Amino acid sequence: MGTGFAAAQPLLIGLLLLWSSYGKFTNLEQVERTALPRLVGDSRAKPAYQAVAAVEALIALALLLPPVWAIEAVAAVALSVGFTGFLIYSKVVVPEASCGCAGKSAKPVGRRAIARALLLLATTALATTASTGWWSAGPAVLVLVVEAAVFVMLSAELDRYWLLPIRRLRIRLSHPYAGTASSTAPLVATQRRVLLSPAYRAVDGYLRSDIHDYWDDDDWRYLSYIARYDGRRATAVFAVPHHDSTPESVRVAVVDETSGLTLYRPTVLATV
Repeated sequence: MGTGFAAAQPLLIGLLLLWSSYGKFTNLEQVERTALPRLVGDSRAKPAYQAVAAVEALIALALLLPPVWAIEAVAAVALSVGFTGFLIYSKVVVPEASCGCAGKSAKPVGRRAIARALLLLATTALATTASTGWWSAGPAVLVLVVEAAVFVMLSAELDRYWLLPIRRLRIRLSHPYAGTASSTAPLVATQRRVLLSPAYRAVDGYLRSDIHDYWDDDDWRYLSYIARYDGRRATAVFAVPHHDSTPESVRVAVVDETSGLTLYRPTVLATV
């Protein structure tokens, strides 16, 4: 069973890398939300993003198709190490940057994204011990269902397909005021911090609504407003840290509603 379990891993890894590669190729504008422009420069960010997607696709096909080569799993390990290092870099150097791993997600890199990268690293490391192809793994392939479910739960890009419906169902089935106690700041307090911030003053002229949506993720609370920028429908997203109450700590980005492209993100905010 142990040998079969290791042999089954390339199937899961290959499918994950194909999904990630497809997401990058079809959402190329997502690169502007990541830390890649900061790491390699604005002019080289998109080519680097496409190159990563191409490498993912090649390694995925090598893992999924015969014959079985040890170098396939080793290459997947190297790619996983790169992913993990890049996400840690993003978290430390560009905290507002999103993962850019697959699909569209404006959420900054958090513990879930890093945990997913570490899980991928663990599965690729296990795959290096396999001596047969995944098609010879037998019943061990069924274990991949559990692993895939864990990857789904760690993927913010897929939350709208399973997490949001579960939350809506829980609200319908429970008392609407049950469990309302929270250790986080009330929404009205967060709104006041936003209204007093230099970030709000920087984009005030583009806003066309009050708070449209909000959510908490790790150490941040995010507020979105309907906006309009250069005649285009957009969304203004404010990032408000839980542990820094100063108005100057608030950050903002104006994102195109259709393409998800960042239209405006002030980097220097006046404090007066």
